[in-house]
Amino acid sequence: ELQIDVVAEDIGVDAAKTGMLSNPGIVRSVARSVKKHGFPLVVDPVIFAKSGDRLLVEEAVEVMAKELLPLAKVVTPNKFEAERLSGIKIEGLEDAEKAGKIIREKYGPEIVVVKGGHLSGDKSIDIVIHGSGNVTMLEGPRVDGCTHGTGCSFSAAIAAYIAKGEDLLNAVKKAKEFVTIAIERSYKVGKGHCPVNPTAYLELDAERYRAERLVEEAIAIIEKRAEDVAKLIPEVQSNLAYALPHYLAKSPRDVIAIPGRIVNYMGRAKASGPPRPGASSHVARGVLAAMEIYPEYRAAMNIRYIPGLEDIASKAGFKISWYDRREEPEDVKRKEGASIPWGVRTAINRIGSMPDIIIDYGDFGKEPGAKIFGKDPIDVVNKLLRLIEELKRNKTIS
Repeated sequence: ELQIDVVAEDIGVDAAKTGMLSNPGIVRSVARSVKKHGFPLVVDPVIFAKSGDRLLVEEAVEVMAKELLPLAKVVTPNKFEAERLSGIKIEGLEDAEKAGKIIREKYGPEIVVVKGGHLSGDKSIDIVIHGSGNVTMLEGPRVDGCTHGTGCSFSAAIAAYIAKGEDLLNAVKKAKEFVTIAIERSYKVGKGHCPVNPTAYLELDAERYRAERLVEEAIAIIEKRAEDVAKLIPEVQSNLAYALPHYLAKSPRDVIAIPGRIVNYMGRAKASGPPRPGASSHVARGVLAAMEIYPEYRAAMNIRYIPGLEDIASKAGFKISWYDRREEPEDVKRKEGASIPWGVRTAINRIGSMPDIIIDYGDFGKEPGAKIFGKDPIDVVNKLLRLIEELKRNKTIS
């Protein structure tokens, strides 16, 4: 209690949350502090750990329910905690809604969120009981990823948004988005249940900004050598793509590229616009496929195929591989967007290491081409300029 008093009286508390409280003494101590200082409270009624170990002794459950829940702005039980607090079995959404209403009516918190993580179904649906018994279903994808700490991060995010001035329902909605990203962009560390990544929400914006600036730098280099680079732009035009770090990059929307591509405008290479997330499909999918095997290779640019490119690039010290679309399995051909990832994986497996350049020999109606891979856009552009010099030396281009 003294610790809470010191913080509350010194810097103030705009919102707080509770998690594991262990025993009746701690629960009562927290309740007294909340009454004394009057700050908004979010209660995550933690009873069991993910491992099944008990984190709140049985005699403390009733103390928490009767003395702490009435003080709460928001209570966030999972399925098992909601069953214990409501006294009913939860089999689906209707039961979860009923349990949430019982908890709210019996103990008096302003909002009860029965979390849907442990409920069955393709989507994760949280049931929010608020207002005069109003029900809001917060639907989100059931994402793969690490889930240790999900409940703690969710309730902490609600408290943080309340502290920032959001109304209660908006705080819950934003916290749902926050924790979904924390699960989706997690990465496995250690043994046992791996943790969510609560910094991912900030990392996404930071890494997007860094990636956009680096692509801009690379484009500036390209445009200084615009006439030379234009000679390697294919009919489909070029793009320069740079993915976020592997644990953040889940789809082409997490890859920075040029909207409208890099075009050959009157014999000069020119970016159609500033770099943006999700601006590439073709090159982005190639980068993501490469990162599945070599996560550090986050950038690529597509160029036109020139006969003899293999030998010229090899002599210049580049590691080369290739794929032939005639070898593409039928099930891959039928799946939209699967050809490029298949080709990149095939080329990598062909030589057992990461190529600098992967050649696509094309197919009926498909232009042959090549992709230059690197660890970042500057690396890719430096390889591109080295290749241009070698092609000039061999008089393949003028």
